[in-house]
Amino acid sequence: MALYTYKAIDTRGKANLGQIEALNIIDLEMRLKRMGLDLVSGGPLKRGSSMLRAGSIKREDLINFCFHLEQLSSAGVPIVDGLTDLRDSVDNPRFREVLSGVVESIQGGAGISQALADYPEVFSGVFCSLIRAGESTGRLSEVLKSLAETIKWEDELAAQTKKIIMYPAFVGSIVLMVTLFLMIYLVPQMVGFIKNMNQAIPLQTRILIHVSDFFVAYWWTVIAVPVAAFIALRMAIRANPLLAYEFDRLKLNIPFIGPILRKIILSRFASTMALMYSSGITILDAIRNAEETAGNAVIKEGLHTAGQEIADGKNVTTAFQDVGLFPPLVVRMMRVGESTGALDTALLNVSYFYNREVRESIAKVQVMIEPALTVVLGAILGWVMLSVLGPIYDTISKIKV
Repeated sequence: MALYTYKAIDTRGKANLGQIEALNIIDLEMRLKRMGLDLVSGGPLKRGSSMLRAGSIKREDLINFCFHLEQLSSAGVPIVDGLTDLRDSVDNPRFREVLSGVVESIQGGAGISQALADYPEVFSGVFCSLIRAGESTGRLSEVLKSLAETIKWEDELAAQTKKIIMYPAFVGSIVLMVTLFLMIYLVPQMVGFIKNMNQAIPLQTRILIHVSDFFVAYWWTVIAVPVAAFIALRMAIRANPLLAYEFDRLKLNIPFIGPILRKIILSRFASTMALMYSSGITILDAIRNAEETAGNAVIKEGLHTAGQEIADGKNVTTAFQDVGLFPPLVVRMMRVGESTGALDTALLNVSYFYNREVRESIAKVQVMIEPALTVVLGAILGWVMLSVLGPIYDTISKIKV
C-alpha cells in the first residue's frame, strides 16, 4: 500500500490533515469513512516528504495503547473491537491512522503482531516479539500489562537521562552568555578607561584585553565552531562504523557520566530481557532482541558475544561473566536466579539494582555540577575584576601618595 496525504472534515466540521496507507483514492475515502471523516482532498505522498512521520507518536500513546488493550482483552472484548474503540478515542492523528491500518490488517486475516510489525517506526521489534509471544501462549493481556509498565519505566529512565544533559547544558549556557557579555560589552568600556590613564598595564590586564579583542572580532566563531564540530562529528559517526564504535566506547569512559550511562543501558537491557523471558521467548531470542535496545555499540557487541557463548553451550551466568558487562554482585544475583529457575526475577532485581544506582548517581553528579560551574563563573568574574580594577587601584594609590 502507498502512503496518502489527505484533508478531511469530521462530524463537527473540523478540518483534519494527515497521512494514511491506502491502495488507492477510493480505498483512502473508505478508510477515512470508518474513522468518522469525510475526504475533502488527498493524493499519494511524494517521495522524501515524510520526514516528520517518525517520532510523532510518544511513549504516552504507547502506554495508553497497551493499557486500554490489556483492559479490553482481560474483559473478553474482541481485539478488533477493542482496537476500533481505541482508534476512535485517541487524540494523536498519526496514531489514529496507524491504528486504522492495524485494524484493516487484522480484518484481512493478519495476526496482531504481524499487523503491528507493518509500522516499525512505531512498534519496535522487541514490542512485536513480545506481542507474538503473548499471542502464541495465550497470555496477551499479561504481556500488554508488562509492556505498559516497562514503557512507563523507560519514560522515567529517559527523563533521568535528560537530567544528566539538560542541567549542565543550561547552567553552562548561562556561564557562556555571562562571559560573552563581559568580554564583548563590559571589558571594552573599562579597557578604554584604563588605557587613558597612561600607565604601565599589568600582564593579566593585557591578556584580558587580547581575549576581549578576540571575542569582539570573532564572537561568531565561539558559537559557530562548537555547532559545526557537533554536526561534523555526527555525520562522521554515521558514515564510519568504526568511529561510531570508538565514540560509544568513549562515552562509557567519561568520568562521572560514563558509569551512569552504562548503568542506564544495562538496566534497560535487564528489564527488557526479564519481560521477554517471562513471556515465553527463548533466552537466545531474548538476547538477540535485547541487542536492539542497547543503543551503544560496545554494549551491543558484548551482548552478541554472550549470546554466542550461550549458543555454544555455556550457561547464562558464565557467558555474562566472561563478557564482563556486569559487576560481580549482579553476576551472583543472576547465578542464583538461574539455579533456582527464576532468571526473570533475578533480571528484574538487576534492573531494580541499576535503577536505584542511576537515581543516586544522577543526584550526586547534579550536586557536584552546580558548585563546579559556580566556581568557574566566579573565577572568570574574579579574573575580570582583578584585571580591570587592579590598574585603577594602583592609580588611586599613587594619587594619595
